[in-house]
Amino acid sequence: MRTALHGPMYFLGLTFVGIGGLAQQADMPLGVVLLTTVLIWAGPAQVIFIGSIINGLSLPAIALSISLSSVRLLPMCVSLLPWLRGQKPSMLLTVFSTHQIAVTAWVESIRRLPDMPASERLAWFMGFTQTLFVGALAATGVGYLLAGALPKELAAGLLFVTPVYFTLALFRNARDAIDWSALALGFVLAPVSRSFLSPGFDLLFVGLIGGTTAWVIKRTLRRRASKSGGVVP
Repeated sequence: MRTALHGPMYFLGLTFVGIGGLAQQADMPLGVVLLTTVLIWAGPAQVIFIGSIINGLSLPAIALSISLSSVRLLPMCVSLLPWLRGQKPSMLLTVFSTHQIAVTAWVESIRRLPDMPASERLAWFMGFTQTLFVGALAATGVGYLLAGALPKELAAGLLFVTPVYFTLALFRNARDAIDWSALALGFVLAPVSRSFLSPGFDLLFVGLIGGTTAWVIKRTLRRRASKSGGVVP
């Protein structure tokens, strides 16, 4: 809880204030808006949901759009779950913990969990993510209730707070050549992929191509260092 309250929850809360404000302007009931935070738990996908409702899309089309948007979370789950599963993992607990993995939860957890004893990781993760979860629910309600006093432009602008925080946190966590390579490739490939791929697939493309290329660079540097007797940065 202390980790969440030291910064991440406030950045995340501002994003969900924006989501609540946009949902109110779309004439969605408060209960439905709160339910999207519980079930979807991803700001961009919730914005897609609200936009789809406004445009009158069918439920299957909405579900497909949200699923494509949430594909970007799959690599985060794959990289984080090995740190959360104990010697005898419970399937129900594993599924529940997977649902808690979002951008803010991942960027802090991937930095802190490797240095923790295995017996403490899941408890820390649940305490951290549930604090974010409750804060996001409260912020969604606040944004919804304040929508009349919240300019539409400000509500939309608040949605960018979490991506900015996520980017800065990635720079803070970057230590090795593979980290810096992946960040650089992401910034280069993101605008390029967005110009010819539909939303959802562009992030998948950037993660797959950029991450694989960064891994290849890391492997190449390691081989060269092993031949010369040096150390890989």
